[in-house]
Amino acid sequence: MKILADTHTHSMASGHAYSTIQENIKAAAEKGLELVALTEHAPAMKNTTSHAYFANLHVIPDHLFGIHVLKGVELNIIDFEGTIDLDEVTLAKLDISIASLHTPCITPGSKKENTRACLCAMENPLVDILGHPGDPRYPLDYEEIFRTAQKTGTLLEINNASLVPEGVRAGSEENIERILRMAMKEDVPVVVGSDAHFYTGIGDVSFVERLMEKIGFPEELVLNSNCQNLLGTIKRNKGEKRGEKPLL
Repeated sequence: MKILADTHTHSMASGHAYSTIQENIKAAAEKGLELVALTEHAPAMKNTTSHAYFANLHVIPDHLFGIHVLKGVELNIIDFEGTIDLDEVTLAKLDISIASLHTPCITPGSKKENTRACLCAMENPLVDILGHPGDPRYPLDYEEIFRTAQKTGTLLEINNASLVPEGVRAGSEENIERILRMAMKEDVPVVVGSDAHFYTGIGDVSFVERLMEKIGFPEELVLNSNCQNLLGTIKRNKGEKRGEKPLL
């Protein structure tokens, strides 16, 4: 599977990652990628960036080292009403956003509570991707998640770091496979993210590839293999386009 875009990456700015933005983007160029999204953790995560960091992301060029750079964020869902931790004005100026459940920001609840948190977040027109929904620490009603994703145009992320053996989200494989099988059945595309926290992990989706090969998941349903399709599918790019600059 040829991946040309990595939509989930972290740098030192997130507080628990170990490379600079430049190192990450250079690594993407060396690996033959075309696009990288900068998705640092939003302010509710301990020791991460401030609001001002995201408000000032516009100073980073749209292209570096031949790579198209999306300025984005990994939002924290902070309650069971789907509240996220970045204001609408700032969020609207970004290129992409992921909303995720993280244990430092929200204690896992019941399946009903966790599902409600995700559904409400997905209803937000500025939430483009639901991050690592396979996390077994947060039981979810996957049929409901999948229906709402289709209704709202929110992409479901297949997160490579969730499949790392003995990782913090160990046990995700069964849930991720369930999501992939639903996507195959309904012919719905998904987005793949490395969730890299060091430059060597940029563009690495090897664990996802193995799972996709195992179940015969079609490459054409992986948006990261075509940057133009990916950009056109991101929720905030649908309908009213930002006419001041091209997608690529």
